[in-house]
Amino acid sequence: MNAARIASSRFTMSVEERPDATAPRLTLPHLDPLALDLTAAIHCGDITALRRLLAEHPGLATARMIGRHGQEGGWRTPLHVTADWPGYFPAASPAAAILLGAGADPNDDTGGVKPETPLHWAASSDDLEVAEVLIDGGAGLDVPGGSIGTPLDNAVGYRCWNVARLLVERGAAVDALWHAAALGMGRRLDELLTGMPAPTDDEINEAFWQACHGGQRRTAERLLAAGADPAFVPRYANGQTAAEAAVSPDTRREALGMWLRMGSGD
Repeated sequence: MNAARIASSRFTMSVEERPDATAPRLTLPHLDPLALDLTAAIHCGDITALRRLLAEHPGLATARMIGRHGQEGGWRTPLHVTADWPGYFPAASPAAAILLGAGADPNDDTGGVKPETPLHWAASSDDLEVAEVLIDGGAGLDVPGGSIGTPLDNAVGYRCWNVARLLVERGAAVDALWHAAALGMGRRLDELLTGMPAPTDDEINEAFWQACHGGQRRTAERLLAAGADPAFVPRYANGQTAAEAAVSPDTRREALGMWLRMGSGD
């Protein structure tokens, strides 16, 4: 990293009321040199550089880095960078732990139309190790507002089964029929099927599709017996049938395949 670039950083300052901080909040414009160096340190797994940047720039752990669409389009925090798509950056989980130790808020969101937390992002790439650090650091499990909804909504919707199961293990609410179906949670599925209010036909059909999406034959059979239409295709499925969803790779396998096609990081 270039020290001159760091020294010439054109960061601006904005004050925001936060319970754990009295100092002004760093806001880094799009393509700011400091934001670029911080992102490079995290994505390249350069923990030494990350520690140095945090020491040289107090408040950097809680900085907001504005995107190319301006502040109205939202921002990223350094914790978001550890969980950014496609995930699996070298030393991302240690970087997240260092940032939390430096004062980063695991529940800070991106603002904008879809105010996602770092856990929403880790849940969308199935980066289990980063998600574990975020949850251990106090990340909210049932925070709404993500691209699909809660972190569990994102994890199930994007076929991120490892993080989805982690969220459930740590106490995330399974209140939707489609969650229970996709994760093969038969007892919870029966509770939701027989509870009040009774699920609608569309909810049963969607849950059947999600059961196939998650490779869960037993919950799919239970929903078929409850009247599910196996030909039903949810509006978000881009025309993919339940039978097609059942044999589609999950997000972790897709990410692995992309990494291999790109040369395995060489």
